[in-house]
Amino acid sequence: MGDDTIQAGASELKPGRYVVFDGVACVVKNIDISKTGKHGHAKCRIEAVSIKDGRKVIKVMPGHDNVQIPIVEKKSAQVLSIHEGMANVMDSESYETFDLAIPEELKDKIKEGGQVLYWIVMGEKLLVQPK
Repeated sequence: MGDDTIQAGASELKPGRYVVFDGVACVVKNIDISKTGKHGHAKCRIEAVSIKDGRKVIKVMPGHDNVQIPIVEKKSAQVLSIHEGMANVMDSESYETFDLAIPEELKDKIKEGGQVLYWIVMGEKLLVQPK
């Protein structure tokens, strides 16, 4: 996958953590771990939601299977302008400007001139919250 992920055991995942399924970074919403018979392995049922399009992904796998965990880079930026659900922002360190999609639940919280927190996850820039 490259340098933007690390490996972890499926049974180590927790709700709120990130995981890569089918090449897409997802947020773990729920995980059920069931133990099987005397010599069986624990099975994990992982419910996750794609951070890109909100699509639900459910995977069932042995708890000892490895999964990819995306490395999240956390950065801050200033909002220069807002237009049709997009915020044009400038990174606080590199002064690079780019557009970020404003998540539905933050539409009324993001203001021009305000500071925002954004994450870079597997090359995707995501607006996370106002600062």
